[in-house]
Amino acid sequence: MRDWDDAYANSAHIPGSDKMPAQWAERAAAYRAGLKDLRADIAYGSGERQRLDLILPDGDSNGDSKGLVVFVHGGYWMRFDKSTWTDLAEGARHHGWTVALPSYTLTPGARISDITAEIAAAIAKAASLVPGPIRLAGHSAGGHLVTRMLCDDSRLEPAVFNRVAGTLSISGLHDLRPLLKTKMNETLRMTMEEATLESAALHLPRGHSPVTAWVGGSERPEFIRQSDLMANVWTGFDVPTSLVVDPGLNHFTVIDGLKDPSSPITARLIGLD
Repeated sequence: MRDWDDAYANSAHIPGSDKMPAQWAERAAAYRAGLKDLRADIAYGSGERQRLDLILPDGDSNGDSKGLVVFVHGGYWMRFDKSTWTDLAEGARHHGWTVALPSYTLTPGARISDITAEIAAAIAKAASLVPGPIRLAGHSAGGHLVTRMLCDDSRLEPAVFNRVAGTLSISGLHDLRPLLKTKMNETLRMTMEEATLESAALHLPRGHSPVTAWVGGSERPEFIRQSDLMANVWTGFDVPTSLVVDPGLNHFTVIDGLKDPSSPITARLIGLD
């Protein structure tokens, strides 16, 4: 029988991973300290964690922004917040995009379906503040959350949904049913009904904006399978999908390219390739 806990155990297979959260937080704090225009803790709801940060391009007052990038963090819906990932905005910000990073209520304080609703509210709030096209990106659980915005039951209003020009799911989770077999589900508290509802790969797409499933070549095989699944299934519904397996990168290093304005992953995020 397959060990599903091991299938999703990224940290156990990446040396030094126990030190990484502190390093991520330190890098993000240093980046925030050097920003000229950071608008922090904008409320998109009444909950304590229903806050987002906006990072604007240099010299911009929103009017000159090329559009909005929304990056949703991972952590299996159980860990982290927006403050750990601020430096990932640099690639898109350098090219003139305004970047929004939302926090959200973590499990078990909220169900995954509740978090999906929160991210829709966060995107709507950011979209009300920044004009132009919207590009969505998310890592791991964040990849799940952004692809859920594209499903036939999307909570995005048409005026916002129709602005979504592309979505980048990085090491995303698109079929949540295997997670029912993990110890994590003691915290996630998913039922089969919720896991099915929250699996983007089991939905019809609402529209036809491009979707990229991007995953590290050195990740756990389950994450490569999940990315391939998303790219494969929605192709059958005339969505322009693609799978990118980035060689040599693991679950944590695969997002580093978002900090680099010249990286292939940044180019894909903002539609330059």
